[in-house]
Amino acid sequence: MSILCKAAIAKGDGTFSIEDIKIGNPEKDEVIVAIKSAGLCHTDHDSLNWGKPIIMGHEGSGIVEVVGENVTSVKVGDAVILNWATPCGTCFQCSNENEHICENNSPVVAGGNGYTPGHAHIEGTTWNDQPIERSFNIGTLSEYTLVKESAVVKNPIQNMSHEAASIVSCGVMTGFGSAVNTAKVTEGSSAVILGTGGVGLNVIQGIKVSKAAKIIAIDINQQRLDMAVQFGATHTILADKNDKGLLLAAEKVKEMTDGRGADFAFECTAIPALGAAPLAMIRNAGTAVQVSGIEEEVLIDMSLFEWDKKYINPLYGKCNPQKDFPNIINLYSKGEILLDEMITNNYPLEKLQQALDDMLSGKNAKGVIVFK
Repeated sequence: MSILCKAAIAKGDGTFSIEDIKIGNPEKDEVIVAIKSAGLCHTDHDSLNWGKPIIMGHEGSGIVEVVGENVTSVKVGDAVILNWATPCGTCFQCSNENEHICENNSPVVAGGNGYTPGHAHIEGTTWNDQPIERSFNIGTLSEYTLVKESAVVKNPIQNMSHEAASIVSCGVMTGFGSAVNTAKVTEGSSAVILGTGGVGLNVIQGIKVSKAAKIIAIDINQQRLDMAVQFGATHTILADKNDKGLLLAAEKVKEMTDGRGADFAFECTAIPALGAAPLAMIRNAGTAVQVSGIEEEVLIDMSLFEWDKKYINPLYGKCNPQKDFPNIINLYSKGEILLDEMITNNYPLEKLQQALDDMLSGKNAKGVIVFK
């Protein structure tokens, strides 16, 4: 039996269209999920220019529709959250608790934006009778998706809003995990967040959960700073877009932190010119974290590294999906982190272009595609 459904297809030339695709039966270790909601981030827009057709989307939540005969972690009818970092469980990195940078399956580490073993069998999804890959192994901008069992995590709150659950997949995990798993923010510490979009807000939430004493949000947009306070920032700095390297903002941070700088700083702007900016914000022996995934040349004044400062460039908040997703959902259920409040707008799949435009203009903290 095959399933005919709608999906957003990136053409590889900067454009996309909504097309019919066909999904076949799952193999033994695969699952078909009816997607109910898919979060959007800048990587989805980037996928338009990956040079080949690909099913878009890498954040999502849905209901298990069909399972392969060897699947044991979920059953038909379960609400699940999709995970794009599908670990193999046996490589060097997986064996060292680095499942997010699996050497065999990671679409970032192992294969760039190409096909990796973490995908379901590629012949299982076709467009115009030809196999088509899914973005980051999962391709969630689709009414249905065919994925490996390792790409789904059963939601511990089965009646949870799919919109809220869908954004855990990447944006929430990346920000939250960068604070909790990577930087390991300590109780009573001080931390700075540069850029308070969707990822930056989740860095703030991770810092808050870690019980930092001073959480300083920096942005050029006052509305975003107001939202940062809602999500846990204790102090804000409205930056000047002409402040090169945010060095003037760094002086204000030092004034707020006894003249020495913050214990932690997180870059969440994705602006290459600000790649070194968190180093100017931290004290000697402090920790700077480059969260946004800048992959361009960045010139750094090495004096910013003095003395004993650390600079970390993590992927996906060092995610262990089977542990981290339930932890985030548990904190959400207790009101300790916010998810629903982060979603600015919902859109049907047919309005994907509008959703992308709103994201690029900064209108949304988080936009979400909702499927019927």
